[in-house]
This record gives sequence, C-alpha cells and structure tokens, in this order.
Amino acid sequence: METYPIGLVPGPVSVPKEIRGVYFADFGSADLESEFFGLYEEVQSLLQQILYTRATPVIMSGEGMLALWGALKSALFPTERVLAVANGVFGYGVADMAKATGQEVEVAGFGYDEGIDFDTVRRKALSFRPTMITAVHCETPSGILNPIKPLGEIAQEVGALLYVDFVSSAAGTEVRVDDWHIDLGLLGSQKALSLLPELAIVTVSDRAWEAIKKRRYVGYDAILPFKDALTVKEFPYTHNWHAIAALKASIKAILSEGLENVFKRHDDVAAYCRDRLKGMGVSLFPKDESLSSPTVTAANVPEGWTWIALDTEMRRRGVVFGGSYGPLNGKVFRIGHMGSQARLERVEKAMDALEEVLANPL
Repeated sequence: METYPIGLVPGPVSVPKEIRGVYFADFGSADLESEFFGLYEEVQSLLQQILYTRATPVIMSGEGMLALWGALKSALFPTERVLAVANGVFGYGVADMAKATGQEVEVAGFGYDEGIDFDTVRRKALSFRPTMITAVHCETPSGILNPIKPLGEIAQEVGALLYVDFVSSAAGTEVRVDDWHIDLGLLGSQKALSLLPELAIVTVSDRAWEAIKKRRYVGYDAILPFKDALTVKEFPYTHNWHAIAALKASIKAILSEGLENVFKRHDDVAAYCRDRLKGMGVSLFPKDESLSSPTVTAANVPEGWTWIALDTEMRRRGVVFGGSYGPLNGKVFRIGHMGSQARLERVEKAMDALEEVLANPL
C-alpha cells in the first residue's frame, strides 16, 4: 500500500511515532488482570478532564460509529420521539439511524452551508416533545462547527436527553459536556486523539443511565454492561488493552501540552490554512467562515478542476487531502488539521504544494 509524507485526511489521522510504540508492548489478559481494570479507570478519569465532565465515560472496542448506534439503541425504546438537528451528512445520518431503530423522528433541518437556527429548533422541540434531541458538533464533511450549549438549554426545557456527536471536535476544540447538558456524548479515537479507529467512547449522564437501565438493550454495542464493569471486574468482551494504553498516552500528551495550548494550536493552524486557500483564490465551504471548525477546513474544488484530478496531482507531490460525502461529493475537498496533523509546518508544506498545482493547471 502506498503511503504519503504529508497526510491531511480528516480521519483517521496520522498516529504519532511515540504512540505507535505502545502497540508493540506485550500485555496480559484484559479479561483477568487487575492491572487492566486500573488502566481503564485511569483513562476514564483522563477523558473526564479533557471533556470537562463528571459523567462516566464508557470506552468500547470498535470504530466511532459503534458509539453512535450504541447510544441510540441503549437509551431509547422503539417508537420514542427523536428530534434530529441536522445541517450536514452526519446530522441527517443520525436521523436515518433513529428511523432504522424504530423511532418516530422529526428533523430540524438546515442547509449544508448553514448554521443552526435555534429558534426553529426550540419551536419544533416544544411542539414535538421529543425523548431525545440529536446533534453533531463538528460536521466533518462540510467543515462546520455547531454551537451545542443552546441545544442543551432547549433539551433541558423540554425534558429531552441530548445526544451529541463530537467525534471530530473533542481534543481539538473545547467540548464542555456538563456545562452544555450533554447526556450522551460520542467520541471516536481516530480524529483529534490521533489513534487508530478502534475505540468508541460515550459519556453517560445520570439521566442517560436511568434511561439505559430501563431500556436494558442487549447487543455488542450495548452500553449497560459497562455500568458496573469495574465493580464486578468483567467487561462484555475481551477489551483492547493496547488501544486503551495508547489512549492513555494520547491524553497524557494533550494534558502535558495544556488544553488551552492544544485548542490554540488548532485555531492557529486552521486560520493559516484558510488564509492560504483564500490567497490562492480557493473559496471556502461554508462561505461564512465563522461556522468553520478548528479541526477541519472544507473548500470548493477550484474552477477548471475535478476532485479526482486535483487529488491525483496532490498525491504526486506526497500530499493527501480528503474528498467529501453526499451532496458535497466531488464538489468539496477537506483538509484535516486535527490532532497530530494540527501542525503549522505540515499544513504549510501542503499549501505550498497546492499553490504549485493550481499555478500549473492541467
């Protein structure tokens, strides 16, 4: 398989060398050894620090989508009401997931290049009276970062659980689970945490635990078995000791740098990336730059180019960006400056290569 020196795909991101080494350690049995249970508990505490929460983080073995499905199926009985707030691929995707699990779904929908109108959401919530409101913090395919605190206030007002996908934002920008009233917060290991796509994390509030205990959903993606796993010293399956150890190393590195410094690094790299793109005449997506996420920049494929042609030329120069999905497929490309990739020197080299490509059209 061919690899590229300057990887800037918006996940899975590059895993730093110092973290890769953790995977080569020989660990014991995660089913039997007290050392693993101590490690798991320590990592839960570290996650609480970076997510500003007292909620219990459940760490499951599997890619981030496991968290999205597991939270829906664990907290809701079929036919309950879900209000899906959507302005991108994943927001609308969660609505489809809720429908697939048998929920009655209402969508508070907006355009892929629009912010959320919270007055509209509130009116729909007061009328529909959902059991759960779902939202996406960072819509990676369109590079939008959505405010979550207003949704938390709406959820509190109507007595709904708030389910938030912050897979592509947490550890790259501020996520305040408790202050924003997030009941089910969803995270994957392959974005700003700079790990392989092998862990799915869910922060669970007390209100969410009550719903989960009533539902008693059983399945590989079930959250309930993790409620007392440390007490009974038993997980529902053999856990991934290597990945949990790598997660500890990742969060320790983040805390050592300092959360505010990490967030500023992402902000600075994102601003530099966008300034360079605009200087080349490449238009950003969305047009309103205030909506853009610090972890990923989306831009329109330049006039006279196709995404395939642009991607091919960039790869010849050792640079890999990401395409997009759904209605944005072939129209928008994305630069993932999150986690280990939020480094000015890396983005600078990529922008230099892009400038060279665009100066020499096909």
